[in-house]
Amino acid sequence: MGDNIRIGMIGAGMVGQVAHLANFVQIPGCRVTALAELRPRLGALAAEKFGVPIVFDNHLDMLAADAIDAAVVVTRQPATGPVVLDVLNAGKHVLSEKPMAHTAEQASRLVEAATRRQLIYSVGFMKRHDEGAAAAKKLFDEIVANGDLGAVILVRGWCWGGEFNVRSDFVMTDENRPDGLELWPSAPDWLPKNFHQDYAWFLNVFVHDINILRYFVGSGLKVRSVDLSQRNGRLVVFDSGSYTVLLEMGEQAGTDWNEGLEIQFERGRLRLEFPSPLLNNKAAEITLVRGNKTKAVPVSPSWSFRRQAEAFVADVAAKREPIASGADSVADLVLTEAIWRMHLGI
Repeated sequence: MGDNIRIGMIGAGMVGQVAHLANFVQIPGCRVTALAELRPRLGALAAEKFGVPIVFDNHLDMLAADAIDAAVVVTRQPATGPVVLDVLNAGKHVLSEKPMAHTAEQASRLVEAATRRQLIYSVGFMKRHDEGAAAAKKLFDEIVANGDLGAVILVRGWCWGGEFNVRSDFVMTDENRPDGLELWPSAPDWLPKNFHQDYAWFLNVFVHDINILRYFVGSGLKVRSVDLSQRNGRLVVFDSGSYTVLLEMGEQAGTDWNEGLEIQFERGRLRLEFPSPLLNNKAAEITLVRGNKTKAVPVSPSWSFRRQAEAFVADVAAKREPIASGADSVADLVLTEAIWRMHLGI
């Protein structure tokens, strides 16, 4: 494909434009050649704004036209899985927003389709691409390897949200989103229906934090205990096999963004604090404590969404496994289902 990877955008809403389309049209190694959007006026406006030459009113026509080599899927969440499956079955590489699906069974179907056709399948966990997160992970691995801060005693992750910092440089219309997309169930079939909406909300908001915890501590997390009794202020305790991992979740009102993780060692700690997701040119901040000395670790300004787009193009070009692959991301659904099973005593 060389420098001519043809990218198709499926979904041109606010996140599709600000976080994805605006980045892909600026990076080398690819061209955004087509856009599919169910709302015709929005599709036309977004294509004009970002210089996309071809607009389709649905993704199936885009795939049938063979106008792309890879797709970026940013649709309503219950439609993500079916659209991704269509893309993969058409033989196209794909980057989809998270969550990749709503159950581990759904997610496994997508991974099987990508594996069968030997396609690159990446999931939009942009925090793994954050320059601060990458630097903190490297530092964490070095500290564990050399043992100079002793053993890890506890890992604590948290997400309380805050101001999302949505920028105004996108177009929008008052069109209603029409029906016509296949939708997959937004919760496992064993979950009582009165919990479906809460489960889907939990998965959409906190799957990022489950994923970044796994990125740091590995894939061996087991759910030890759960308290989801209060929607705003929830706690999950995991066992890594060597130490306890906590995840605190809720929503706050305010102008700051409050999300990150802290790793406590016997003789120090490593803290990573994420910026608001749509805050451009701002990486996560790292603080390292050794004994009684606290140091801010310098990180170059960058944006995780831009780095994610660059990585996807490079992965497709090199036929390389993404850092947040579909195959890896199935584990997030497995853990989410385990959390809710424990909450309900199922």
